[in-house]
Amino acid sequence: MNTSAFPELSSLLQEEIERNVSAALAEDVGSGDLTAQLVPAGVLTRATVIAREDAILCGTAWFTQCFKALDPDIRITWYAADGERVVAQQNLCEITGTARSLLTGERTALNFLQMLSGVATKTREFVDAVIGTQTQIVDTRKTLPGLRLAQKFAVQCGGGGNHRFGLYDAILIKENHIQAAGSIAQAMAEAKKLAGGRHVRCKFIQVEVENLDELNQALAAGAKMILLDNMTLEQMCDAVAITAGRALLEASGNVNLLTVRGIAETGVNRISIGGLTKDVHALDLSMRFQ
Repeated sequence: MNTSAFPELSSLLQEEIERNVSAALAEDVGSGDLTAQLVPAGVLTRATVIAREDAILCGTAWFTQCFKALDPDIRITWYAADGERVVAQQNLCEITGTARSLLTGERTALNFLQMLSGVATKTREFVDAVIGTQTQIVDTRKTLPGLRLAQKFAVQCGGGGNHRFGLYDAILIKENHIQAAGSIAQAMAEAKKLAGGRHVRCKFIQVEVENLDELNQALAAGAKMILLDNMTLEQMCDAVAITAGRALLEASGNVNLLTVRGIAETGVNRISIGGLTKDVHALDLSMRFQ
């Protein structure tokens, strides 16, 4: 897999792919594939994976790792790459190896490929919906447990961007944080102090606001990234005018393919969408043995 187009993830991915696949195979195969033992050992076969619908392909490295973990001698030839558009009835890859290994790895490998392609495809739909604006589509932390890096990679394959990876790499001050701290100003002051610590790596500090008064408070406190939570289009337009480029504005809440264009046209910089990774329509795939 070529990860050079995804520098923020490339250094982490290989280890994560191996971890994801190891856990998935342990879950599915357990002490051994009983049904595959019906086939004589050593019998060689070939299989082809076919897309049943148009999509953005993603997950080839996870798919490949599933088979390589079972049998390093398996050979896979890909006819499309991560991030590329594929069409219904297109051959995605050809696999050659022992029948037992192909049968054992089939379901787990397809699960990764169909899920990650589903995320990439949905992301591309939203990205295409805001073409011509200056707005970027980004993900959230609403990911499938244990598969966050995989899904965030899929978002990038679909043309979207990544928000923070977890609670450890950025600060997002939300309503409950503000309430506990006492005010937006107090929360921002503590955040700046924490982010400036010698041993803390914090990519950004972001403040969530629910109205224009809170927006002004965040700007006064020096916020450079502000999340507009569930605001109306009129409020977002006003927020863009008030901010006047002093901070990056991100919109969230009530975002779907019918609303995303209007939100982007308010002039916000980013739109975060939990549904990219939370509500996944898996790509319909078929693996045919020959």
